[in-house]
Amino acid sequence: MAVSHEFWWILLGTSLVTWLPRVLPLAVLSRVSLPEWLLRYLHYVPAAVMSALLAQEVLTAEGEWLSPAGNPKLLALLPTLLAAVLTRRLLPTVVVGIAAMALLVRFW
Repeated sequence: MAVSHEFWWILLGTSLVTWLPRVLPLAVLSRVSLPEWLLRYLHYVPAAVMSALLAQEVLTAEGEWLSPAGNPKLLALLPTLLAAVLTRRLLPTVVVGIAAMALLVRFW
């Protein structure tokens, strides 16, 4: 099976497009001292992004807002958040979330 030259160029191009946005900021910012106020601001970015993704997944379906009354995802979120706050570890949080959602799907 022969692989065309176009394939290799496409593979190289997509690899660079994936790699450069991750490596360049790391390379540049590792050599620069950022001000304290910016570091405090950047500290909240992961939580803000996760909150936005979580809200979109839990509160909407197919572009429509879900009612809190008949929303099993919202009910599964409650024990999951409790596990996250109490343990502050990813694995127990994920296990509780999966178990809560599985139980709700099974018995809802």
